[in-house]
Amino acid sequence: IGVGLVGFGLFFVLFGMLLYFDSVLLAFGNILFLSGLVFIIGFRRTFTFFFQRPKMKGTSFFLSGVLIVLMRWPLLGMLLEAYGFITLFRSFFPVAFGFLGSLVNIPVLSKLLQKVGDSSSMV
Repeated sequence: IGVGLVGFGLFFVLFGMLLYFDSVLLAFGNILFLSGLVFIIGFRRTFTFFFQRPKMKGTSFFLSGVLIVLMRWPLLGMLLEAYGFITLFRSFFPVAFGFLGSLVNIPVLSKLLQKVGDSSSMV
């Protein structure tokens, strides 16, 4: 349930950004993302993650961005959320990029990427 909520939350945020920062879609995406995070790691861990002393700057920017989006100032709210998201999940990015780099070692994907790379046609 949690992964689905996070996925739908990200979908609504991206869709809201594509529709020129539609505040309703962005707010709905934020609510789904945060509730999905609670379902994935639990309420206590979510609370302790967001309210650790070193992450308070990112938390304040992220949650104030969510609040500003809910008050129908979507562009400013999304800028604040983006900065807060980057500062909150800064330690997670190297792990995610390492995982994406290791996908090349999977035999089926490496053959597929090799075919895509070899099919450069001159038009």
